[in-house]
Amino acid sequence: MTTPFVHRNLPRLLLQARESVMAHTRPSLREHGLSDQQWRVLRVLGEHGTVETGRVAREAFILGPSLTGVLARMERDGLVQRERDPADQRRTVVEATPRGLKLVEKLSRTVEAHYEWMEQSLGKRKLEQLYQLLDEVIELEQP
Repeated sequence: MTTPFVHRNLPRLLLQARESVMAHTRPSLREHGLSDQQWRVLRVLGEHGTVETGRVAREAFILGPSLTGVLARMERDGLVQRERDPADQRRTVVEATPRGLKLVEKLSRTVEAHYEWMEQSLGKRKLEQLYQLLDEVIELEQP
């Protein structure tokens, strides 16, 4: 039986590509007791410093209720600290602790080494095209 689908399953391919890339990073994360979600939070904080929790949720692609639990565990483990936003007491901001920043620095070397390998394997031009196409798909699908 044939299906009415003409195009390949893009969401599945994107997930498969994500899993292929993460397969290289996950062992390092696990060595340091981090989940994928915790790493995404640390990466956001490593890139931006102190960040409002809503922005962390958006940039790390973690739903708010789930982020609350992730941040609680990370705070317990001494990786982040949360406090009320001094400019707006209704909001909470989060930042990486020195321990969290040390992990970002250490793990970023592993991540960057993998990206360098990808660049060597695919070629700089193809990797740049991949980034550009992904940016275009993201922009195209924005409401």
